[in-house]
Amino acid sequence: MQDSTTQVSVVGATQRPMRVRQPIGEELLLLAPATVLLILFLLLPFAMSIYLSFTDQRLVPNPVPTALVGFDNYRAILTDPAFWQAFRNTAYFALLVVPFQCALSLAIAVLLNSSFPLRSFFRSVAILPLMTPMTVVIVIWAAFYRIPDGLFNNIIKAFGASTYVDWLGSPVWAMPAIVLLSAWATFPFQMLLYLAGLQDIPHERYEAARIDGANGWQQFWAVTFPGLRNTNILILITTTIQAFKLFTQVDILTRGGPVGSTNTLVRYMIQQGYTSQLVGYGSAVAVIFVLIVGALAIFQRVVVKNE
Repeated sequence: MQDSTTQVSVVGATQRPMRVRQPIGEELLLLAPATVLLILFLLLPFAMSIYLSFTDQRLVPNPVPTALVGFDNYRAILTDPAFWQAFRNTAYFALLVVPFQCALSLAIAVLLNSSFPLRSFFRSVAILPLMTPMTVVIVIWAAFYRIPDGLFNNIIKAFGASTYVDWLGSPVWAMPAIVLLSAWATFPFQMLLYLAGLQDIPHERYEAARIDGANGWQQFWAVTFPGLRNTNILILITTTIQAFKLFTQVDILTRGGPVGSTNTLVRYMIQQGYTSQLVGYGSAVAVIFVLIVGALAIFQRVVVKNE
């Protein structure tokens, strides 16, 4: 009996298909194009930025040759109130837009994942903001924010308000207005990720929850939300990084105003590097920006671990 069992196990082992390992040269060849592009358009420019950040390089050449200035650019940045204001504005924007946009994307994804008439049509409509150029979205929303007869001010007046809100001209309302615009314009990306995550949750879990008497809200917290753990981590990190890259909306709508209340790190960097033509100073801002975003992404990845 023992010999027959051993014989069967040996026969079974010999019949298992063996994985054929591709030659390492072919793997490297397939990775080569992406690696070359990564080096040329990401690593090499960043390395040049690090070098330029230690110089007084200007955008337009001047008679005085470029000289090494050590950490002077970094000291000037860290003592510049405008830099810290831009940092606070960027952090404020991220704190507002990340939870709002993630909640909006998840709610719409859960709705579009359920069965109802014309579901495919509404799924197509939901991704339209992502397919619309940001500049077009900004022009449309600028009309919504117009004073005194824009869409939002007319809604406020319909509820009995006697005054209008200067959405883009008020230091209090300018950043929330940009948050609302940005969340609407880019939420379909997170929504699509949530839809993919929802479809990976086994349907048997919902059936078991219904048998246990769980209602829809209880099913969401006991089945849906835990099943989206890895998706939530991915969306949290990517949305935070995108939030720190805020530029286009601010540059077109408010130009960093009013009183610098919407100026961001990216706009501050471009102002210094191109408008003021201080390439060395702007490069130092870029290096600091990459370090901030990288540290934030690592912190989120360490604190919120996936399965």
